[in-house]
Amino acid sequence: MHDTLAYLEPTDFPAIKRTALEVLQVNLGYLCNLSCTHCHVNAGPKRTELMDKATVDLVLEFICRENIHILDLTGGAPEMNPHFNYLVEQARAMDVAVIDRCNLVILQELGYEDLAKFLAGNQVEIVASLPCYLEDNVDRQRGKGTFSASIAALKQLNDLGYGQVDSQLKLNLVFNPQDNHLPPDQKALEVAYKQHLFEHYGIVFNQLYAMANLPIQRFGSMLISKGLFADYLQLLKDNYRQENLPGVMCRNTISIDWQGFVYDCDFNQMLNLPLGAGLSNRTHLSELHSDSLAGSAIAVRQHCYGCTAGQGSSCGGAIA
Repeated sequence: MHDTLAYLEPTDFPAIKRTALEVLQVNLGYLCNLSCTHCHVNAGPKRTELMDKATVDLVLEFICRENIHILDLTGGAPEMNPHFNYLVEQARAMDVAVIDRCNLVILQELGYEDLAKFLAGNQVEIVASLPCYLEDNVDRQRGKGTFSASIAALKQLNDLGYGQVDSQLKLNLVFNPQDNHLPPDQKALEVAYKQHLFEHYGIVFNQLYAMANLPIQRFGSMLISKGLFADYLQLLKDNYRQENLPGVMCRNTISIDWQGFVYDCDFNQMLNLPLGAGLSNRTHLSELHSDSLAGSAIAVRQHCYGCTAGQGSSCGGAIA
């Protein structure tokens, strides 16, 4: 229900337009080893949607043709796509910077024992979800045992050089609130994360990204079940800050789904909102040229307030 409302309901969110395309964010499928409560993708172990080899090759062709320099891989757990390694290797061979949005636990799963070394060997930047630095909170949000597995994965990454001073291997962590609140100040929270993780586990990392939860898919369903959906949407609107608009991720990024269709952002992908401000048919990557994007309108709805509320929220954390 909430997806339909967000898709159809008129919005007073300001009209925004694209700048030049810089980042290609690719969702390799909704299959995941976890079922997190804050997941806006509704990913999980029973999902079957996975990008096939032909579409992966189409992504690589687009990167080459349009001279894209940043490839941002997400899911689900993107590493569970059977063509993940191939895509990473081919992109790196073109000197494209690759970001892996990793849930950490996947690095400890059977069959993925060599994944961390593969990522390090290809100098893949890791953006790792760790929604809290306290065990009880993480296990409540992601499932029992996920915190200990995440800590083990972080230690493994540190041993490979990730997050270390003077290392080119970047390790950034992601915080998500557990409830219907906006994230706290990102800078102060980063200090707390770094202090706690180092003092208790000897773990280091580069930056913390504090991201707001958007009322979509699993998190939206939770809000509805508790009667909090309307209140949360109002919270986002009440905390709207115009100065965050220039920094929203959809201005220089497009999102590609597992079938190769194009959206303004990953959230719009989950709402089946076609690329652009209208309600026209979906655009496929095979039909897209990046020079047609600059200056074009972006599809906006009520959920967009989540990216501009408070300190703002983008794929790189706070905007303000």
